[in-house]
Amino acid sequence: MRNLLFSVSDSDGSNQSDHRKIPFSDVIVTGTRNQWERKWRPIDIQVASWVLFVHVLALFAPFTFTWDAFFITFIGYLLTGLVGITLSYHRLLAHHSLKLPKWLEYTCVYFGVLAAQRDPIFWVSIHRYHHQFVDSEKDTHSPINGFWFSHMGWLFDSGYILEKYRERKNVEDLKKQWFYMFIRKTYMWHIIGCGALLYAWGGFPYLVWGLGVRTVWVYHLTFLVNSACHVWGYQSWNTGDLSKNNWWVAILTFGEGWHNNHHAFEFSARHGLEWWQIDVSWYIIRFLEALGLATNVKVPTEAHKLRRSFNNHDNTLK
Repeated sequence: MRNLLFSVSDSDGSNQSDHRKIPFSDVIVTGTRNQWERKWRPIDIQVASWVLFVHVLALFAPFTFTWDAFFITFIGYLLTGLVGITLSYHRLLAHHSLKLPKWLEYTCVYFGVLAAQRDPIFWVSIHRYHHQFVDSEKDTHSPINGFWFSHMGWLFDSGYILEKYRERKNVEDLKKQWFYMFIRKTYMWHIIGCGALLYAWGGFPYLVWGLGVRTVWVYHLTFLVNSACHVWGYQSWNTGDLSKNNWWVAILTFGEGWHNNHHAFEFSARHGLEWWQIDVSWYIIRFLEALGLATNVKVPTEAHKLRRSFNNHDNTLK
């Protein structure tokens, strides 16, 4: 296992030494996107306002703590983070790593909606473009534009997305389904409804913890996969990009931190490929498979692994 130094040549022929390095890594920031001195579109202001709101709401956590509110937050973390984002949005929808009955698929995906990371069509489209153009100038959130950009900055820069992908036609499979189109059109009402139910159930403490703390926690864990897992860690597979396996991100994100494994085998429902690589999402998938609910569960074969091995001198990256 080794780190892979990712080299990017500028269009103007400038040397990499002219650019800054992200601390404690070999990642060089070569992007020229100015994240602040640009046109802020109305959607950017809306997203930034929402993100600011939940962060401010979370600041009330020390003053509103109860064990009941903490328990609600933890359950929400499991439902929205594990079931909603990692299993459903990511492995099920974005990569078709498994199949679930439609009633179960829609139920699990709905928990992802409540994670407040945009609707499934938007999320999956962005993620598929990330893999298609990983760590290039067309990547949706690569650290070559800076750590902040890959972590959160891209969320508030719809102009960047529009510049790169004017014809966003990589989610036609979801657009054909009424459920996903309905969620897309009514997305914010589901988030508002979740907050209203939490407030009606447990007052301000439940709103602070069940919406504010839980949303912020799951936000930053998801974003760490985009940022930290392309900056810090190690590479087991020859992917030709910056993706890294990062054990502590993997533990917090139910297996998503084995990111180099994931980029090597995007189709795989299993990210923790070694027995010691904890991957809670995979354990849930295996449980569903044992019940006969998860089918067409995909994992890499030995032939797949050989093609991605650093020892394979005939490795052809796709």
